[in-house]
Amino acid sequence: MSDFLNTMKEKARADVRTIVLPEGEDPRTIEAARQIIDEGLAKLVILGDPASIDVPGATVLDPKTAPKHDEYAQAFAELRKKKGVTLEQAMAQMDDATYFGTMMVKMGDADGLVSGACHSTANTLRPALQILKTAPGTKLVSSFFIMCTPATEYGEEGTLLFADCGLNIAPDADQLSEIALGSAVTWQQLIGSTPKVAMLSYSTMGSAGGDIAQKVQEATRLAKEKNPDLALDGDLQLDAAIVASVGELKAPGSTVAGSANILVFPDLGAGNIGYKLVQRFAKAEAYGPILQGIAAPVNDLSRGCSAEDIVGVVAITSVQAQMA
Repeated sequence: MSDFLNTMKEKARADVRTIVLPEGEDPRTIEAARQIIDEGLAKLVILGDPASIDVPGATVLDPKTAPKHDEYAQAFAELRKKKGVTLEQAMAQMDDATYFGTMMVKMGDADGLVSGACHSTANTLRPALQILKTAPGTKLVSSFFIMCTPATEYGEEGTLLFADCGLNIAPDADQLSEIALGSAVTWQQLIGSTPKVAMLSYSTMGSAGGDIAQKVQEATRLAKEKNPDLALDGDLQLDAAIVASVGELKAPGSTVAGSANILVFPDLGAGNIGYKLVQRFAKAEAYGPILQGIAAPVNDLSRGCSAEDIVGVVAITSVQAQMA
């Protein structure tokens, strides 16, 4: 287990929060829930059939028969009345575990939600955006992975943040700048050290042309304009971003080149491929995709996740809830 995950678990235990797991029918959820309870990482609400879910110490609810089903439906109908949602429709919507769980967070009965082991990202994100909406001052919801590699010479003793690897397919320059700024805030919240953001491209400081390089250059300009005090630079090739000798050669004078701990990819293709390459070839631990920019912590799991992955994401979600 990485130092990062140990730290997240220690923080989670220090101020225990309530996390909803809407996928009580998945065996990985049950296995993870037992470990979470055993380690004291969170109070858990598991949604599903109480007759088939055996996790001592957790609260198990069937959304269809839960005591607050109708109360949540009325609140949801009020939230969505401008969209034409009727009370009857809201009552039916609260039968859905993810919607019910997200309403638990909205109503203050839980601090965060973790889903996605057997549901798509859209099924996790849609209720969050409809019910919780974006955090104040946030223009864009994005995702990130915390990558913990055995190569301690990179990032923060081998720990780096990769964004966006799971949500925004082709962000424009402004969106890319928002991903960078949001990732820097997340780094400070979770890791606590100074964020150093590299805006990645196939070009370093304008060494190559093309639409993608120009987009990254514009995103860098916008991000610096929005937060002049942030250590952020681009466009940077990957080796220039994380290898000191290459950074000195290709981007002399940069405060980020060679020492970046946050890597912002130009699009989802690059980010998704990049994190999976590092995960497989470098034997890295990959925690995510974690969402940033929502008003309360709601996090998405990969459908290929393990029970251990769920435990890690619940610990991170609990820490995010402490910061909310």
